[in-house]
Amino acid sequence: MLTHIDDRNQPSMVDVSAKSASKRTARAQSIVYLPEPVRNALADGDIDSPKGPVFQTAIIAGVMAAKRTHELIPFCHPLGLENCKIRITVDDRERAVIDCTVSVQHKTGVEMEALTGASIAALTVYDMCKALSHDIVILDTRLLEKRGGKSDYTTENGDP
Repeated sequence: MLTHIDDRNQPSMVDVSAKSASKRTARAQSIVYLPEPVRNALADGDIDSPKGPVFQTAIIAGVMAAKRTHELIPFCHPLGLENCKIRITVDDRERAVIDCTVSVQHKTGVEMEALTGASIAALTVYDMCKALSHDIVILDTRLLEKRGGKSDYTTENGDP
């Protein structure tokens, strides 16, 4: 059953007024392939570009986006996020791994906020590095886990 369709088969925001507030957390990940020219610019855990430090800027952009998810995705409830952390590492497979964890005490979950934060951070890495190479690929964005609400979720899939 789709949650954003009402009894008249029309798009609708989910009514959370009867739900109890509880701690909700979600963790999402985006993976970005970094081609050789981009990897060659990597030093001390970040990439210095004419636009500034890439990963630090991507972290800021991702947090800003997570906080504004309701403005980007129809029917997402506006939430005053209590925590949003983004971590970016480079793995041994030449990829930037962007991990976004979001939490709030509320009546609705924060999966979309975590996914939005990870996605926008990945797009920021692409934007800031495209002068080095257009062969950057955003490979994967997915929810890794959520806690709180009706059910918890943890991905059973391995690393893509």
